[in-house]
Amino acid sequence: MSAATQEEDELPSNHTGPKGVINDWRRFKLDSVDQTVPQNKRELLRQMSSPREDDKERLNRKMSVQEYELIQDEDESCLKRYRKQCMQEMHERLSFGPKFELVYELESGDAFLEVIEKEHRLTLVVVHIYQHGVKGCEELNSCLDCLATEYPSVKFCRIDAVATGASERFSSEVLPALLVYKAGELLGNFLAVTKHFNEEFFATDVEAFLNEYGLLPEREFTACADDEDEGGEVE
Repeated sequence: MSAATQEEDELPSNHTGPKGVINDWRRFKLDSVDQTVPQNKRELLRQMSSPREDDKERLNRKMSVQEYELIQDEDESCLKRYRKQCMQEMHERLSFGPKFELVYELESGDAFLEVIEKEHRLTLVVVHIYQHGVKGCEELNSCLDCLATEYPSVKFCRIDAVATGASERFSSEVLPALLVYKAGELLGNFLAVTKHFNEEFFATDVEAFLNEYGLLPEREFTACADDEDEGGEVE
């Protein structure tokens, strides 16, 4: 056996291309098989998923017609779970950098400068400058709390205008303000940002606004959509 072939055998199936996808599916079906499935089908799934050590060719063989028909017979919800698992694993392999998942309160102008200048060069920093009692500031804070969970790779921050040490520049007329930075560079400077929204606005409105300027990364994978779909099937 060549070194390349031996290395391929030792790799997990999710590193072996189309063959690995087939074998991943076989193992997934074995793990999720219902006990009501006939014994002969369960045994077939076991053989498909766990080949004997002395029969390596079974692991890499093409999918048989019997196996294909068995997979085709499985319910759609199981296939959705399999797709979700694959996407989660792919996201874990591709994700990088720090994760934040909340809005950070900046207590001073120095903290404001530090987060702009010292954050990782690939990290997008969104800073909300607010003031208590100014219309729209509290609502925008709530929206950013939501977006912080949807975009964990983005560092969302907020700071009271007085705490910046430059309150004369951030009077109530220009608040709430959103400033967007990356690698120390100002990418977006939106004063009185709520003038772009309806009187009642939500996180999706803020998200759409930032996306218009290309200031948000692609939303990271979440299971919400699939969960809603599955929930919708329950009567």
